[in-house]
Amino acid sequence: MDDINEMLGKLRSLAFKDKKLRAELIATQNAAEPMEEFCRIATENGCPIDMGELLVLNERLWGEMLKSSNGGATFPIEDWADAYEMFIMGL
Repeated sequence: MDDINEMLGKLRSLAFKDKKLRAELIATQNAAEPMEEFCRIATENGCPIDMGELLVLNERLWGEMLKSSNGGATFPIEDWADAYEMFIMGL
């Protein structure tokens, strides 16, 4: 799990320095398969991110948020973003 967090951090740093890369990543929101396109661009830019790893990260994040809810929620809150959405919002 640390590898994907490192890759996301590296990609974020690259995107802040490169306007074109940042625009490409943001544009993935409009792709037919946004996370797949995001992973492709990330990998092409030296930050290999597998869609499966991204989905596992989402499950881990949601699981931790559920456990930290007051009294323990039994389902994800509808407005909770996933790792991909949070990354894009950060750009």
